Order: sequence, then structure tokens, then C-alpha cells
Amino acid sequence: MNWRAGFSRRSALALLFLCPAARAHDVITTKLLWTQEISRLMNKHCVNCHREGGSAMSLATYEDARPWAKAIRDEVSARRMPPWGPVKGVGEFRGDPSLSQIEIDMIVNWVEGGAPKGDEIYLPPPPHFNAKSAAQRGGREVKVTTGAALTLSAPTELSGLRPVRLVAGESLEVTAYEPDGAVERLIWIRGWRPAWARTYYFLHPVRLPKGTRIAAYSGRAAEAALVYSGS
Repeated sequence: MNWRAGFSRRSALALLFLCPAARAHDVITTKLLWTQEISRLMNKHCVNCHREGGSAMSLATYEDARPWAKAIRDEVSARRMPPWGPVKGVGEFRGDPSLSQIEIDMIVNWVEGGAPKGDEIYLPPPPHFNAKSAAQRGGREVKVTTGAALTLSAPTELSGLRPVRLVAGESLEVTAYEPDGAVERLIWIRGWRPAWARTYYFLHPVRLPKGTRIAAYSGRAAEAALVYSGS
């Protein structure tokens, strides 16, 4: 009787210690693999910063990224990563590292499906990074301030814009109102971070006719520099 009771207690203790080990291995329920789909997304959108010698912890290999899988899922789902100031859908800009919704869904499904690795034979070659990135061309600038709209005295082609006086955490919208009633939303930035300070160059130049009124909106006084060319 005592032997059986002792055995039962030992068996229960053994199961108690084995259960966490079993839970540590996620059940694989996805066909998405690190070596095929996910590593390519990381190379395209993340490892420019998240790599050895970069500005953040490395996500360049499966071994680097796997411990961060759930954090990666949460950050990309909330569109906090990759960091990018402009809100998606308002203006199109060069150098936008943002993930598409399909790409976000792929990462989420991979993580929630157990984050499998796959066969290393399918890994893409590691990306190469230039020591110096190509500089964008400058241009003439004119500033627009919240509360004081700017009216164009001639046809203008905007190549980009740059927030120049924006408080951290604030939002900024810049909108163009054309004489015929057309409205062109140029940029919308929410929750500004100083790390986002740059000139945002449009994917395609924005051509605006004479008489267009450009207005900036923010919760506090702010300015944006419009980079343009034209007569």
C-alpha cells in the first residue's frame, strides 16, 4: 500500500516536470517556413537595422529571431515595426519599408502556427549592405505652418516634404486643396518620433496647379517643409 502510494506520488511529480517540457515545443499548424517565406520578409523589411552591427537586436537568422517570434508578431500587427512615420494609404513614398497586409498576415500565421524553421537548403543568400546609402536629391523648399495655409502662385511639382517643427507624440497632416475642388492628402503622421526625422520623398512627383491651397494640421504648432521644383 505504501509502495503504491509512493509510486503514485513519484509518477505525479514526474508528469508535473514533464508537462512544461512538452509545452515548450509548439505544435506546428502552418506550412509557412522561416527558410522559405519568413526569412525573405525579414531580409526585405527588417535586417537593414536588425542585424549584427545594426541599430537593433539581430533577426537575421532563425536562431536570432525565434525567441522574439511573439514580439515580432505583436509589433508588425500593430504596425509599430518596421518604424515608418507616414500612415499607410495617405501618400506614396520612396524607401517605405512597411509590410503589406498580406506580409503581416504571413508573419502572424507563421508565429501562431508554431514558427517552424524548415530546411536550410532553401535559405536565400544573406543581403549585402552598402556602407553609405545613396543620398536623395535636394530641392527648393517652402514652409507651411499650422494655422497659416500656403497658396501657390504658380504651378508646382512637389518631390517631397519634411516635418521641421513637430513635438514628439503629435500628429501632422498636410493637405492640398486644388482650385477645381480636388483634394490631395499629401501626408499623415501619427505619434511622431524624432527618429523619423527625414525628408519623405514621393514615389511620384505631385503636380499641383496655380491657386492650390496647402494646409497643415496638428494638435500643436508645427511646420512642414515642402520640397519642390517648378516655375
